[in-house]
Amino acid sequence: MSDDRPERTDSFHPLGEAAEEDFEQMLAETEYDAELGMEMARDALRLTKGEIGEAEFYDRYHEDVVEEFGEDERPMAAEIEATREEDGDGAVSEALSTLGVGDESRRDVMKKMGAGASVVGLGAFGASQGPDGPNPAAVQDEQEDEAEDGDDVQWGMALDLETCDGCLSCVVACHAEHNWNEGANWMYILAYDDGIVESPDTDEFDDFREFNYLIRPCQHCTDAPCEKVCPTTARHTRDAGGLVLTDYDVCIGCRYCQVACPYGVNYFQWEDPPEEALEMDEDMIYDQRDRWVSGAGPRGVMEKCIFDPARQDGQMGEDMVGTTACEDACPPGAIQFGDMNDPESDPQQYLEDTALARAIEHDPEEEELQEAIEILQDEEGSDDTEIEDARTLIESEFGTGESRFRLLEEYNTNPNVMYIGNEPGPNAEQVEGPIAYDDVGQLDNRKNRLDEGTVGFDL
Repeated sequence: MSDDRPERTDSFHPLGEAAEEDFEQMLAETEYDAELGMEMARDALRLTKGEIGEAEFYDRYHEDVVEEFGEDERPMAAEIEATREEDGDGAVSEALSTLGVGDESRRDVMKKMGAGASVVGLGAFGASQGPDGPNPAAVQDEQEDEAEDGDDVQWGMALDLETCDGCLSCVVACHAEHNWNEGANWMYILAYDDGIVESPDTDEFDDFREFNYLIRPCQHCTDAPCEKVCPTTARHTRDAGGLVLTDYDVCIGCRYCQVACPYGVNYFQWEDPPEEALEMDEDMIYDQRDRWVSGAGPRGVMEKCIFDPARQDGQMGEDMVGTTACEDACPPGAIQFGDMNDPESDPQQYLEDTALARAIEHDPEEEELQEAIEILQDEEGSDDTEIEDARTLIESEFGTGESRFRLLEEYNTNPNVMYIGNEPGPNAEQVEGPIAYDDVGQLDNRKNRLDEGTVGFDL
């Protein structure tokens, strides 16, 4: 163990000390170094927050990763080793800085080098009590500026929590398309109370939208801490579309990514994949690079929400590019998927004028509302008074959707999911929703399916 690995003295994970204890026990039940996994996760989160540099992070754990896994496949590993051999340990950070990657994100490093869930406490997703994160509006403006400069596609979502009705159609659709094992829940919907905004009792409500919901897919972070700790680069950010994926052929199931992710979206594949997954067409499981990143993985690997590479690569037809199964299945249109760098994409248009977008999705029968929608869609044909009256009517009926946030912004992972609606407070707790997972043939907690005697790689 390297001497420069600092002692872990306090809680580092947004899920808190209890979750850290669970993570540590989980790693201890694998064949890999639990302490190394915990410390790498801590420093990966420090890295995204800007407390340490990229070069320092990779150098700090290089020797330990090599000792534990036989080699270090993380980006920068070859440069670190070569610099040590030529100039000694002290020259590593300086040499890496000359490459222009000292404090850059992992994705930028990979581009320069040409490199290729657990159940969580809801309060972790609450409003930040730590350092200020990036302003959502500023991030959105920055993304739009980049789009104008012709930058690459960045797939992402706008999720409208105020129109979500908790029907779980998105969960069912995701399961049907990707055939993950029951309870893995790549897409997850939960209802919550946070002491400020309460959800009603399940037997005392008039409208499904009276509940507070959180829609929780993978956030597909631009600076994803989960991939920073992966010793094999199985977890990686694909240049095409910025998707954060897992190569099942490379994953060794060390579960370090599960600890480093602040959002709780990673699942260990305890069981053999279901028969339906084994019968999936190759175009549904291999992406355009011929890497196995879709569908349920084999036993012993990590998996999560993937934003449907088979669709984005055109392997399901050009008309499916820019769509996901969960978005297609959402009755109220609460899920908007598309290119976050394109101002004309579905999510950006939804964020641009949420009231009008909600009205169009709802397609009201009332003639007055239909006329208001038409006026706002073609303002040139109306005078200022007509436009103002139409705007007032639409916003009074469908709300403004002005409240925006990204989950755990203080960690600066730059998630590519923007939420509209109430942000869960720090004391938020999951409660029973109006529709149970059992009601739609799903499981709410994968632990219900696990054999208690089957842990880690003792399979």
